[in-house]
Amino acid sequence: MSRIGKRPIAIPKGVTVSVGDQAVEVKGPKGQLRQSLPPGITVEVSNGEVRAALAREDGELRKFHGLARTLVANAVQGVSAGFKRELDIVGVGYRAEVKGRQVVFALGYSHPIVYDIPQSIEIAVEKQTHVTVTGVDKQLVGQVAANIRAMRKPDPYKQKGVRYTGEVLKKKQGKTGA
Repeated sequence: MSRIGKRPIAIPKGVTVSVGDQAVEVKGPKGQLRQSLPPGITVEVSNGEVRAALAREDGELRKFHGLARTLVANAVQGVSAGFKRELDIVGVGYRAEVKGRQVVFALGYSHPIVYDIPQSIEIAVEKQTHVTVTGVDKQLVGQVAANIRAMRKPDPYKQKGVRYTGEVLKKKQGKTGA
């Protein structure tokens, strides 16, 4: 059995968890999520805790035990506290601004890049060079942040581009003229 799968998930105040047919519905103050479960995994709610269990002892099912527990834990954390990913835009003239449900990026290309903000995701831009992506779905927040970063990946030579806050780049040295 999975060590992670055995750990119970505490349900915070204001969060309700209901188990359906191969899915778990989680509702909280920040929103609601429906997380489907891998086949062969069952989830029980009791005493303010959620536990994931195997439907039958099978080697093929054990690999999904920890996954199912982590997916439900992420849903519980998302609807209670939410998730946040921060990015920095580095470069002369590089900037971003929010216009309605779109973000307009100027990243050194000959044209601005317009990015449509997905439903249930909020993007805030501070000082034109710091972008904050927030939402209840951890996977969607991470994917949106990765899509924004992919617009202009950090350059290892000039250190310009879009990077995660706190991301350390290894600076490469250019060719020497000797």
